[in-house]
Amino acid sequence: MNESSRSQPEEGAEPSIPLEIFREVVEQAALAISITDAHAHILYCNPAFQRVTGYSTAEIVGRNESVLSYKVTPKLVYESLWAQILRQRAWNGLLVNRRKDGSRYLAELTITPVVGDSGKTSHYLGMHRDVTEVHRLERQVQNQKAMIESVVDAAPVAIVMLDERERVVLDNQEYKKLIGELGQEPAATLLGALHADLGEEFEQGRLTGRGFTGREVRHVGRSRKARWFACSGSWIEEQDGSADAFYEPVRHQYLLLVIQDITALKEQQEAIRVNALRAVLAEQERIQALRETLFGAIYQLQAPFNMLAAAVRMLERQPGGSVADSLSASLAEALDKGNATLDTLRACIPSQSDENITPVDLNAMLKDLLRLFTPRLLADGITVEWQPAGLPLVSGRPTRLATLFKALLENAIEAIHDNRGGRRELKVSTATKPDWVEVVIEDSGPGIPEEWRYKVFEPFFTTKGADRQHIGMGLCSAQDVLTSHGGLIELADAPAGGCRARVQLPTT
Repeated sequence: MNESSRSQPEEGAEPSIPLEIFREVVEQAALAISITDAHAHILYCNPAFQRVTGYSTAEIVGRNESVLSYKVTPKLVYESLWAQILRQRAWNGLLVNRRKDGSRYLAELTITPVVGDSGKTSHYLGMHRDVTEVHRLERQVQNQKAMIESVVDAAPVAIVMLDERERVVLDNQEYKKLIGELGQEPAATLLGALHADLGEEFEQGRLTGRGFTGREVRHVGRSRKARWFACSGSWIEEQDGSADAFYEPVRHQYLLLVIQDITALKEQQEAIRVNALRAVLAEQERIQALRETLFGAIYQLQAPFNMLAAAVRMLERQPGGSVADSLSASLAEALDKGNATLDTLRACIPSQSDENITPVDLNAMLKDLLRLFTPRLLADGITVEWQPAGLPLVSGRPTRLATLFKALLENAIEAIHDNRGGRRELKVSTATKPDWVEVVIEDSGPGIPEEWRYKVFEPFFTTKGADRQHIGMGLCSAQDVLTSHGGLIELADAPAGGCRARVQLPTT
C-alpha cells in the first residue's frame, strides 16, 4: 500500500482532521477561548483571550475564571450561569469582566460543558468577545430614541409619521388628543384636504423630497364647529435593515406631518377683520348719511328756489312800475343768495373715497358681513342659510362693495323683522356663471310690490316711512356702486315668499 492510499479514509468512515489543525484553528480564532477543569480553573487560553483580558498564558493558567469577574455583575446572573452548566447545558449571556489593568469591559460569553464517556462534566469550554463598544452604540441609539420620543411627546403641536401607504407609524400625545377630539384618524382627513389643496405639487414633493410648510386646512367635525390647522410636511427616507437589502439597498419613504391647531388664531383674525370692516363701514355710513342729508336738503330747497325763479321771470314780463321793479329786484337778490347757499351746501358734500381696484373674495366678504350681523340675527330669531360656491376673485373696490352688500342684508333683515308671526329666514348664496359671479339674498319678509321694483332705486323713494329715519337713498347708492363696477341688480319674489335680490358682477 502506497502513501497516498494510506491517507485516504476508509469508505463509509467520517473524515478525520489532525489534532494539530484543531489547535491551530483555536490558536488563530478571533474569539477569546479558554478551557477550564470542572472547577473553573483555567487550563488553556488562546492568544485572543490574552489580548482581551491582558493576562499572558503564564499569568492566567491555573487561576480560576472568577479572576475576571467584577462586582457590578449581579449575583443572580452567576447563580443562573452555574445552574445551567451544572445541568450540562450551554449558557450564553453578558458579564461585566475586569482586565488585568483593572479596566472593565462587557463580555458576551458562551460556556459549554464538556461531558466525558462516564457522563460527567470534565471540562468547560468558554468563548467570549468584547462587546463594550457595540453595547455603547446600542445604548446611545436607545438614549437618542428615548430623547427624541420625549421631545416629540412634549412638543406643543401634533406630530405624526406616516408610511408609504399613509398609515400611522409614530405619533405623539398631542396627536392622540386630536384623535379623541375629532373622533376619527386626523391624518387621513387632513391629508385628503392637503391632496386637494396641493394637487400635483403633493406628488411632486413626494418624488423630489420637497416638503410643504404652513398649509392651512379647515375641518368641520360632528359638532359642526370649524377647526383650522396649519400643516407642514417633510419627506424622510429610511434604508431597509433586513438581510435581503444588505447588498441591494431598499429605501422606504415616510411623511413627517406637523399639525398645529390655529383655530383660536383664525377666530382672532376673523374678529379683527370683522371689527376693521365694522369701523370702515361705520365711517362710510357716516359719510353716506351726511351726503344723503345734504342731497336731501338741496333737493328740498331747490323746489322753492325754482318757484322764486319762476316768479322773477313772471314779474320781468309785466309792464314796468316801481313796485314791480322793486319786488323783482328783491326776489332776484333772494334767489341769488339762495343759489349761493345751495352751492355752499354742494361744496360741503363729502366726496366718495378714492379706493383702488383690487381682487375681491366675495365669499369671504359676505361671510364677514354675516358675522357682523350675528348679534342682530340672533336677537331677531332669524335663521341664516349660507350656501357659498367656489368663486373666482372679482376686481372691485372692496369698501364700496361691502357697503353695497351690507345695505342689501340690512334691508332683508328689516323686512324679516317687519313680517311678524311669519317665517324668519335669510338665505345667502353665491354661484359662478360663464362671465360673471352671482350673489343672491333672499328674505322671508313681505316682499316688494312689482310696481315698486324700479322706483325703489330712485333717489328719496322709501317704503319705510319717515319715522324709520330713511330718506330713500340706500338702493339708489347700491345701484351707483354696481354701475361703477359694471354690475346689475334685480329684485323679484323669492320662491318661498319674500324678496330676492340678485346681484351680478363681471369676472373680466
